[in-house]
Amino acid sequence: ARNQSSLLPPLQDLIQRLERYAELSGHDGCVNTVHFNPSGDILVSGSDDKEIVFWDWAARSKKLSFNSGHDNNVFQARIMPFSNDRSVVTCAADGQVRHAVISENGCVSTKKLAQHRGRAHKLAIEPGSPRTFFSCGEDGDVHQFDLREGGNMKIVTCKGRPVIYLNAIVINPRNPNYFAVGGSDEFARVYDIRKVSSSGEVDSPVDVFAPKHLIGTKQHVHITCVAYSQQEELLISYNDELIYLFDKGGGLGPSPPSPSASSSTKEEAAAATRENEKKEYEVYKGHRNAQTVKGVNFFGPNCEYVVSGSDCGNIFIWKKRGAELVAMMEGDRQVVNCLEPHPSVTVLATSGMDDSVKIWAPTAPTIQPLPKN
Repeated sequence: ARNQSSLLPPLQDLIQRLERYAELSGHDGCVNTVHFNPSGDILVSGSDDKEIVFWDWAARSKKLSFNSGHDNNVFQARIMPFSNDRSVVTCAADGQVRHAVISENGCVSTKKLAQHRGRAHKLAIEPGSPRTFFSCGEDGDVHQFDLREGGNMKIVTCKGRPVIYLNAIVINPRNPNYFAVGGSDEFARVYDIRKVSSSGEVDSPVDVFAPKHLIGTKQHVHITCVAYSQQEELLISYNDELIYLFDKGGGLGPSPPSPSASSSTKEEAAAATRENEKKEYEVYKGHRNAQTVKGVNFFGPNCEYVVSGSDCGNIFIWKKRGAELVAMMEGDRQVVNCLEPHPSVTVLATSGMDDSVKIWAPTAPTIQPLPKN
């Protein structure tokens, strides 16, 4: 093992030594969201039980638990930066976006900030901001919030057939003026906050991304998650399909191509797939994304790896460049949905259909081999 390790890059050696460090139990339902605070010492989780839990993950202990105020499953919970870990925003299956404030004595007050028509799946926090964030929902709307003013504004309605149900939103970390959304069709849309309509009625992306062989096919695929790297690459995970990485500038332009212009036979689509995979984008395979709204993320200090959950209950980790599978761990008895890298060390938090959170750390004495099959 020592000889094998010496041939590997240091980060890959750490990743291939990841093993379960802790299983954090305290929820009574599927855990739909995990998120480290900016310093990385606290992990926050939310669940079907409508509870929000703060964990001291290193000590494997619960610090705080409170009712979110939501009427249905919590889909996302985020600790706002520079808030002394006392400001938490959440969204849920009830369509609400809520704000929780934790007082010094541990008491928690929550209030509703907005109501989507349909489920509200994801939030995106403006990098480094203690007050500005975005939400998206199945009504196709993106809302912008300012906690200082206590209000929100609908800035985009993502229109399609007739509206795109949005599952994911992410802000470009290098240029926060840009954010990307994905949902019930094949296109990830990128918007410039400086060019959106104040009423949200004008759908005007500045760029769209999709593998060309998926455009206009009868196979109904949709996006479950999008992620930005520090290099402004866009990672897109599709339901019943694969994961694709697009370089900055690799979009199709401001308007999605019409299905009629891109329709093709199965043979043409297969040929296009083979051609596109040459180097138009990276493609990550092996997992299965069909049963739930699967997350995807980058891993490593410079986003050198890609990590995803799977319907088989495993966690998959690939090299970002070359898409080689380097690690796979059993993360859940059923399905792994959420994957959250620690902000500064090689530690990963995951959750899914189980009612617990798993913490992964590079503590294995030897490299963990891939399964034979």
